[in-house]
Amino acid sequence: MSEFSDEHREMYLRSGGAQGHIMDLTDRGGHAFTTHCLIKVTGRKSGQTRIVPLIYGDFGGEVVIVASKGGADQHPEWYLNLTAAPEVDFQIATQAFRATWREPEGEERHKVWDFMCRAFPPYLNYQKATARHIPLVMMTPTAAIDVFR
Repeated sequence: MSEFSDEHREMYLRSGGAQGHIMDLTDRGGHAFTTHCLIKVTGRKSGQTRIVPLIYGDFGGEVVIVASKGGADQHPEWYLNLTAAPEVDFQIATQAFRATWREPEGEERHKVWDFMCRAFPPYLNYQKATARHIPLVMMTPTAAIDVFR
């Protein structure tokens, strides 16, 4: 992860989610009020817990995250780890949840992609920078859990 992501994650965790949920990303081509969540995944090889800050959007009651890795040619590790499990834990501000997840397909995927590109316009350039299909993950909360520490 980048230094920015590490610092962002630590601020989010230290504050219990009171800080880090909304960030100004105008310097990165985003918006002044860009929403972020934390996801918690287990390393598929190491078995270690990983907590990753990600931009999210709420689409029809589902929480959407984008496995962009800045347009790199490889999927982000968090996504590969996520695909190895049927559930994921995530935190939005001061609330955390266990969730099921899925990837949208077809027309729904197009709508969700357009929605997320409006939320964070650099995603358009990320897709242009890589031949890989950038995955979208839609999470549906199933239970409230303790905030991440």
